Amino acid sequence: MIVHVGSVLYEYTGGRAEVEVPLGRGATVGKVLDALEQRCPGLRFRVIDEQGRIRQHMRLYVGNESVRDLERAVGARDELHVLGALSGG
Repeated sequence: MIVHVGSVLYEYTGGRAEVEVPLGRGATVGKVLDALEQRCPGLRFRVIDEQGRIRQHMRLYVGNESVRDLERAVGARDELHVLGALSGG
C-alpha cells in the first residue's frame, strides 16, 4: 500500500512524500500505521496519541474519504493520506 505523507512528517520519512508498506490480511488503517512505524520510526506517535486515537490536528484519508477510525478496513488498491491540519489566522 502507498502511504502519502504531508510535509510536516518528512523528517520521519527521510524527506519522502510517499512510503510503501506491506499490507497483510485483515488490513486496517491502524495496521498500516503500525507497518509505517517499522519503516519510519517515530512517525506513528505524531499521528496517534497515548490513548490510541488519531491526534486532533492530524487528518487521515483513504482515497477521498476522511477517516477517524483506526479499525477502518483498507484494501491493496487503497491509498492512505496522512496530513497535518493547518490552522491560524
